[in-house]
Order: sequence, then structure tokens, then C-alpha cells
Amino acid sequence: MSTILEKAKLWLSDTFDATTQQEIQTLINNDPEQLTERFYKNLEFGTGGMRGVMGAGTNRINKYTLGKATQGLANYLKQSFPNKQLKVAIAYDCRHNSNTFAKIVANVLSANNIKVFLFEDMRPTPELSFAVRHLNCDAGIVLTASHNPPEYNGYKVYWNDGSQIVPPNDINIINEVNSLDFSEINFNTNENLIEYIGKPIDNAFIKASVANGTFDTKEREKLKIVYTSLHGTSIKLIPDALAAAGYTDVNIVKEQEVPDGDFPTVASPNPEEPAALKMATELAKKLDADIVIGTDPDSDRIGIAVKNLKGDMQLLNGNQTMSVMTDFLIKNWKKQGKLNRKQFVGSTIVSTNLVNKIADSYGVETHIGLTGFKWIAKMIRDEEGKLDFIGGGEESFGYMVGDFVRDKDAVTATLLACEIAANAKANGSSFYKELIQLYVNHNFYKEHLIAVVKKGMDGAEIISKMMVDLRENPISEIDGSKVEYLHDYQASTKTNLLTGKVESIAIAKSNVLIYETADGTKVAARPSGTEPKIKFYFSVNTPLDNLENATSTESKLDAKIQRIIKEMKLA
Repeated sequence: MSTILEKAKLWLSDTFDATTQQEIQTLINNDPEQLTERFYKNLEFGTGGMRGVMGAGTNRINKYTLGKATQGLANYLKQSFPNKQLKVAIAYDCRHNSNTFAKIVANVLSANNIKVFLFEDMRPTPELSFAVRHLNCDAGIVLTASHNPPEYNGYKVYWNDGSQIVPPNDINIINEVNSLDFSEINFNTNENLIEYIGKPIDNAFIKASVANGTFDTKEREKLKIVYTSLHGTSIKLIPDALAAAGYTDVNIVKEQEVPDGDFPTVASPNPEEPAALKMATELAKKLDADIVIGTDPDSDRIGIAVKNLKGDMQLLNGNQTMSVMTDFLIKNWKKQGKLNRKQFVGSTIVSTNLVNKIADSYGVETHIGLTGFKWIAKMIRDEEGKLDFIGGGEESFGYMVGDFVRDKDAVTATLLACEIAANAKANGSSFYKELIQLYVNHNFYKEHLIAVVKKGMDGAEIISKMMVDLRENPISEIDGSKVEYLHDYQASTKTNLLTGKVESIAIAKSNVLIYETADGTKVAARPSGTEPKIKFYFSVNTPLDNLENATSTESKLDAKIQRIIKEMKLA
């Protein structure tokens, strides 16, 4: 406790403002437990930026932890691009204090003689990625905590190509930030270097989104859409983007239309969860709508519900959505005569192999990276001038269409989803039937995700031990099928557990393990980089002979997944 107290008392110095000093003094006097929680570690500026609970202290998001991160970024930008007028774009979401934090970040950058383009109001995250390239910026910053609970906020850094930072820039920025003391933050704002941006960038982004996300689709006006922004930022762009594309029957969930950092109508504003889209699916049932679109607070993730074979609204998972989107995109590239075996799609190590099968059937490469769109963006940068990027996605409800945005983009993905649904409807099919046809063509792939949460100071230790056990005592059999391969992305090895042969993996290191069995079953274990939890991903597949057997085949695959979860003692 003494070291905690010593760390806390440093925040009573003149480096910190009176409000912060008072907040810390109150904790010292009255709440040692909360004081410990706020100072037992430094909120890590990791490879994905920062995310945490708001409040005073080293383990919190506040003026000083954000200021230090920004000062470190400013120092690194000056080293990376010497002798030029540096430019940085800043956006923020609907969360509490996001606008205040964005201005603090702008102030620090301007104090360091860096030109700032600050959005005048909240905006979707993909628009920031677009703005970095559109305005020829050297970097970009978004203040967001995605779909975390209301008490959270966060900070993400983008490089000059519009993608989130990757090696070596991420490590170099982290080292620069960690070398600083709070007293070294320059808060002496230069307002002359802060320019507010808005509508012209919106218009340019929507124009590019429509150009990339729409195709030769007929009868758009006949598609009945229900859309919810889940109290988030997408309300700023998606209705206008749909209108620009020619969709006129758009029904917005009014109770969730107004941006609100408390997200009052949902337990979690996460479109991955059926409960978050309950109001939207109920409205869709009432209106007999064709498709439901829901986006998370910063509008990079998209949830899609469509009518299943029984006519009921069903939320698709991210693997299903990305599979249908990838097939539709490649099919349209083929129609346009643009396929010449010099194209690729992007996916991740924990996403469905169905995407690989689909791409391969068209002669298109699939490039696989770690989880996170920054790795797909890196693929684009690495292949520039050699291969064209068609689209890419990951299982966690994100998709990117074309290369004009270098992050997951729920705005353009919304247009693409509606194009698929409208096109299918015009041809007497449906979004869901298009998915089932992919299963008939390539095997029925079923994925499932569970997250084991371990909160508190010992949470990280428990999760670490789980990963050690899975590494040192590998599972030899999963649901009666022998494990053939263990992919260890931290060791960069792929081990054949039957022969002992070890191959190297040419993907950036990450604390992820994937077991792969003889029957094509995959189980992945991955600790979260931003939350106190470990995720387990399950993928099973089997042939499907026709549409009529889809329901019974899915039930068999679901039962298989549940047996595996029970076998691994995760239930």
C-alpha cells in the first residue's frame, strides 16, 4: 500500500490541476481500495492504443494519461517526419467526455506545433481513417471505447495510410510515451493550429462509400430496412449514405436514434449480442422488414439480422456476414471483368475458413493476419502495386470494402449488406438463402465464441495460467477427432502433434493458440488485449447437400460445439 500511496501523492503536485488533486486526496482519505485500483498499475498504452475506465489516476483515462500519450506521439511524429508541418486528424464518439478529451488531445498537439483537423462533433471511426488519407495527414486519433460499458473511454492512433499503428511504429510510440513524465506534457494550446472539420469531409466520405459499397442493383426502393445506431455515431452518416445510394424505405429505431453515452435502452451497445438488436428486430417483425442493421457506438462494427428459412428474424454472426459479403464482392468483380488472379481478400486467424474456400473458388488469394483490421490494412500496404484488395473482415462483426478506408467500416458495410439483400430479393432469393447456398457449395461452417471474464488484480494472472496450461499440456483429442496441429502464434510455430514436425508461422507474434483436428474442427484461445477476459473460438464444419437439410445439419454442428465446450470444462 505504501508504494500505491507514494504514487498517488505525486498527483497532489502542481503538475496536476486542482480538481484532480482534490479527487485523489478524497480517495487517500476515504477509499484505500479504490485508490489501489487506480494506481496499482499504469494504464497501458498498448499496440492498439488505450482503453480504460475514466477518472483520476495512472490506471484511468483522464487528461493526464491522454496528454502523456499524445505528447509521446507528438515527439515520435517529429522524429519520423522532420522538417515538415505535421498534420493530425482527430475524431471522437458519443461517450461521456469524448468531446472534452478530443479537445485536450488537440491542445497538446497544437502546443507541439502540429496542425490539427478536429471534427466539430462526434463521427464514425471509419470516417477518421478516411480523413487521414483525404487530408494528407501524418497521423490520426479517435477517442472511443467501442462498445465497452459507459464508464469507459479510449484512444486509438492511426498512421498516415489511415490504418491503426503496426510495428515498428506502435512499439516506438509506446517507448516514447513510457519515457515521459507527466510534467513533460505541453498543454500550452495554439488555437491557430486547430481547424474544425465537418460537412465537406462527410460528403466526400459518403461519395466514396457509395462508390465502393454499391453495384448494379435493381429495385433498391423495394428493400424494407430497419436501422439502429444503438445511441451511437453512425446516425451522423448511415441515413444519408443509404439515401445517396437510393434506399428509400429506411425505418430508424427512434428510441435508439439520439446519441447517448449511457446507452439507456441496452445492457451493452454491442451488435454482436441479439439483446442489443431486440428493439430493431421487434420493429422489423411489425413492419415485415427484409433486413435489420445495427452498429456499435463508434460505427465500425455492424450487426445484421435477416429472415431465416422459417421467416423469422435471425441475427447473423460475423463469420456468416463476412462470407456472404466476400462472395458478393468477388462475384461483382468477376462480372466487371476485373479478376485476373492479382486480387486478394483479407481475413484473420480466428475467422471462418469458409472465406478462404469462397475466395479460392474464384481464383482469389486469401491473406490471413492476426485479429484486428490494422493487420488487414498492413496487407494492403504491403501489396500495393502488386495485388488489388477486394475486401476483408473478421469474425467480430467488422468488414472493410475496398481500400479507401483502412479500418473496419460499418457505413460502407451497411450499403453492401443492403445491396446483397436487395439483389437477392429482386432475384427471388434472400440474404439468408445466399448464405445457405454457400454452405451447399463449400460445406456448412458453424462458429461459436465464448468469453471467460476474470476481473480484478488477479484476473490477468488466472488468464495467463490458462494459456500456459494449454501450451504445456496440449489437448490431444477434440470430440473424438485427433488434434493434428497446434498453432502457437506467440512462438511462431505450427506443430504436428502426430508426427512432431514443427514449421514456422510467418505472421506477427501474438498470444494466441489454435488447435486443429483431423476432421477440420478448430479451437482457438486468445486473451483480450483490452479487457480482463480470454476468448475461445470454435469452428466445426460438415457437408450440406441441399437447402432443406440446413436446419438439421446446423443442429448437429451446434451439438458438436456444445460437446467440445463441456469436454474442455468451459461450461
